[in-house]
Amino acid sequence: MQSRLLSLTEAAVNVAIGFIVALLTQMALFSALGLRVSMDRHLLIGTVFTLVSLARSYLVRRFFERYGRGRG
Repeated sequence: MQSRLLSLTEAAVNVAIGFIVALLTQMALFSALGLRVSMDRHLLIGTVFTLVSLARSYLVRRFFERYGRGRG
């Protein structure tokens, strides 16, 4: 069984890597679509989505830890 702290740590590392990939993808996509956004705005947008992703990842992990035991 995974502790809550380890669940949060795993989710944080996963989301941090995802943040970098998403930020680079967002910058490339916005540029390709002709959308001009400052780096500050890119970072703000990326941060908001990263926080949502972190919460989602943690909650899904905890759900499976609670209800997934003994199944499979």
